[in-house]
Amino acid sequence: MKTTMETRTFLNYINGKWSESSSNEVTESNNPAKPNEVVGKIQSSTKQDLDNAVQAAEAGQKKWKKMTGAERGNYLFKVADILEQNLEDIAETMTREMGKTLPEAKGETARGVAILRYYAGEGMRSEGDVIPSTDSSALMFSKRVPLGVVGVITPWNFPVAIPLWKSAPALIYGNAVVLKPATEAAVTAAKVIECFDKAGFPEGVINLVTGKGSVIGQRIAENEQITAVTFTGSNSTGQHIGKTVAARGGKYQLEMGGKNPLIVADDCDIDLAVDAAISGGLKSTGQKCTCSSRVIVQAGIYEKFKQKLIAKVEEITVGDGLNENTWMGPCASKGQYESVQEYIKIGQEEGAELIFGGRPINDEDGGYYLEPAIFDHVSTNMKIAQEEIFGPVLALMKVDTVEEAIDLANDVDFGLSASIFSKNIDHILSFIDDIDAGLVRINSETAGVELQAPFGGMKASSSYSREQGQAAKEFFTTMKTVFVKG
Repeated sequence: MKTTMETRTFLNYINGKWSESSSNEVTESNNPAKPNEVVGKIQSSTKQDLDNAVQAAEAGQKKWKKMTGAERGNYLFKVADILEQNLEDIAETMTREMGKTLPEAKGETARGVAILRYYAGEGMRSEGDVIPSTDSSALMFSKRVPLGVVGVITPWNFPVAIPLWKSAPALIYGNAVVLKPATEAAVTAAKVIECFDKAGFPEGVINLVTGKGSVIGQRIAENEQITAVTFTGSNSTGQHIGKTVAARGGKYQLEMGGKNPLIVADDCDIDLAVDAAISGGLKSTGQKCTCSSRVIVQAGIYEKFKQKLIAKVEEITVGDGLNENTWMGPCASKGQYESVQEYIKIGQEEGAELIFGGRPINDEDGGYYLEPAIFDHVSTNMKIAQEEIFGPVLALMKVDTVEEAIDLANDVDFGLSASIFSKNIDHILSFIDDIDAGLVRINSETAGVELQAPFGGMKASSSYSREQGQAAKEFFTTMKTVFVKG
């Protein structure tokens, strides 16, 4: 396949201009399928760079918030059109940078286009309510107003969708944005920001600063001029950011890990459940916060389900995501590759039986490839049943009843996504009521988030706020109550 990808150095985007970091240092972003291939270079920015971006954002937001929602929406519509025009290039960049297969990367980029258009339309929606006053000669109403400058910290696994589902609502409601993407996906993020630049976004309204999380992410959390911080990533980092922002009186939103259960009842369509376990658990190399990592199956169909699952997983092709015959790409980085292998080792040491795969795949280019892994005889106290692996690992767990399955599903610290396959309405209704998860899916895989619907988790998966859809307005605005008397 001929590539349109060029190796170049990507600059920060501050106050409507592309600029080098004050450190004069850059970091390479490498292809996980070919680790010696440099996809691009990004700035190793300093705290001063971040502070400069915040100052620009403060100035830009003062003018931006004065625009009508329709005017702000028109800018987002322009960005959506430009992103759509560059979809092939950005999707290919994503595949080269973090390993997602090209069809998945194209789908994610198209989703980014849809997100922008959805929130562009939000600019024409109601921003408050008239409230009856006890004074008959007065008018009282509520009005939603922007927060100011919003810090956006995003992970590498969805390098187009997540930055946009955070930035687009922040922008349409009148805020300015300072984006810090994960280093492993910063080239892709820079190409998305290029679309904003080409759309002629006003100076300072959206800014990109790349660099280490310990430097740039930490400064976003600390900077008192940043009113709110929205974060997606690991639990340890999210908890630290939340505490730091809260200590200075800022607003924060955290979306973190998941240990998502797929319950398979003995009255279900087994073939559909098998397909869902594979798609939800192994696509994107298992590197989704909503992936199915625990598959809890009733004893009556356990063996049959297991054999069908193994037979289908055997058909999975692993390789370079640019190859049209590849179903599953590499782990996104060497660190992730080694982490998943360590969990597979721990699972075996704790007594689970590795019944399929789990071995590194030797590749002449040194790609970070792993066989998908399936564990049997997994108990709830094992690490592979409790901790987020973020890799292509399925843990099978056997239960006698659906009630037992729900109890087992809830027996983790996380509560992001959960699914059940059943034809029994009593089982389905019990599952909906009793499962501790923010996203509940029936006869569908655990992965899959629709942009117009609220998204977020319970327990350790989230700070209990919600992203996407109109629910995003709750985080990115605050209420002003107005009392008018002649």
